[in-house]
Amino acid sequence: MQKLPFDEIRQQLSTGEVSMVQLVEAYIKQIKATNQEINAVVFYDEQDAFAQAKRIQEKISQGTAGPLAGAIVGIKELICQEGVQATCASNILKDFKSTYDATVIKKLKAADALLLGRLNMDEFAMGSSTEYSIFGATKNPVDTTRVSGGSSGGSAAAVAANYCTMSLGSDTGGSIRQPASYCGVVGLKPSYGRVSRYGLIAYASSFDCIGPFSRNVADSARMLSVLAGKDEHDMTTSSVDVDDYMAALKEDVKGLRIGIYEGFFSDGLDPEVASSVKDMIARLESKGAVIVPIKLDTIKYGISVYYILATAEASSNLARFDGIRYGHRADIKQIKLDLSAEKEKLEAIIKSEISEPAEQKKAIAEAHKKVDNNLNRLYKQSRTEGFGDEVKRRIMLGTYVLSSGYYDAYYAKAQKIRRLIKEDFERAYENVDVIASPTAPTTAFKLGDNHDDPIQMYLNDIYTITANLTGNCGISIPCGSHSNGLPIGIQFTANAYNERALFRAAQAVENEYQSK
Repeated sequence: MQKLPFDEIRQQLSTGEVSMVQLVEAYIKQIKATNQEINAVVFYDEQDAFAQAKRIQEKISQGTAGPLAGAIVGIKELICQEGVQATCASNILKDFKSTYDATVIKKLKAADALLLGRLNMDEFAMGSSTEYSIFGATKNPVDTTRVSGGSSGGSAAAVAANYCTMSLGSDTGGSIRQPASYCGVVGLKPSYGRVSRYGLIAYASSFDCIGPFSRNVADSARMLSVLAGKDEHDMTTSSVDVDDYMAALKEDVKGLRIGIYEGFFSDGLDPEVASSVKDMIARLESKGAVIVPIKLDTIKYGISVYYILATAEASSNLARFDGIRYGHRADIKQIKLDLSAEKEKLEAIIKSEISEPAEQKKAIAEAHKKVDNNLNRLYKQSRTEGFGDEVKRRIMLGTYVLSSGYYDAYYAKAQKIRRLIKEDFERAYENVDVIASPTAPTTAFKLGDNHDDPIQMYLNDIYTITANLTGNCGISIPCGSHSNGLPIGIQFTANAYNERALFRAAQAVENEYQSK
């Protein structure tokens, strides 16, 4: 099956050259053929997919179809979709099914996109390789000995492997852009507040963004046009008008000011990645873009600040998974027996003829303490069994930096530096429209290479985390190929709600890359 962009698919549908049912059949055939090895799709419902296809086909025939009719979209496994699993690739939510649709799901349905499949990810979006998943690792379709990136590795791989036309991922520190670079597709992180987070199971609420993966820049712009906008269910969404993103694709880069920070091209960057990115910047300059050197004095603190603040928010957000209300619960047979015994003792004390109130109060307090201890055993065992090692690591780190005696030394200080980093970028954007950099310091690494080295894994986010710290937007576009055969991505970031500039720069890169 050809990897066609959306506009070509839509054209074939409008002329009757292909039908929605045939389109779905082709994608499902591709999933069945290769997903067992790639492991990007963790669930799909054939019957439901064909039912959607028939409904959308009827609307196409009637001329009433929405702007995404013909798009087959995969959904990352942490975005709620009514009646469908949303496990976050974690044992703690292994049997959980969503009871409502996220706002982005409602918007996709309203635009007549066909939702096909739930996509693999790092557990609770914590990882850079999609190896931390109860479903197993997602492999890179370009080279199956390599990782697909993370945490939205399944979403990137699904587009690259042609299991869907587009997909949705989430980006907390680079989780859309980095896997897009590794798999050779386009990945967009919108500005914070541009797309509703309602229905996204949170990792770090002040960082998380939902965004699209696609095979070309136009499809990314088309998806954002549907997803963007104010949402009454998410008070962090912005009322800033949604721009005409498709119009930006028609603008050339003449006069576009591209900021270059030399620190992005220092030690630790693969020489071939550096060369490819610099070559693309030079090509844009030859087309009329203006290259502007910039300073970013506080960026060196980015990784440290991110892993203090994001883990602190994770510790808070994941506290709700206690084994009581929903999600995994440890075997509580013994704990139930203990609780029943303590309840009987408590009732006996209350009914007893202990004459001294102080003695009765003491006995009741001791019984309550034993009940509390048993509940703590239930919480601890449920969370121990439910969460994987990386999630536990981040919860513990986040709890530590929020704890008494360390809050001011770590969390409060990191918040102040986050503000300084944001101000640093705001000053830079006064003189430039976009800032260019590599998306990742290397191409996709081998499966297992960094699995036991969390520090090295965290450093994969070195170029991407600042857009999440500042709330700005960013995009990764393929710009070259490494001698190892793997794709290389270039990243552009722009000031908040200036996605138009991103698309302008990204389209120019795509044009240049395709003309090579």
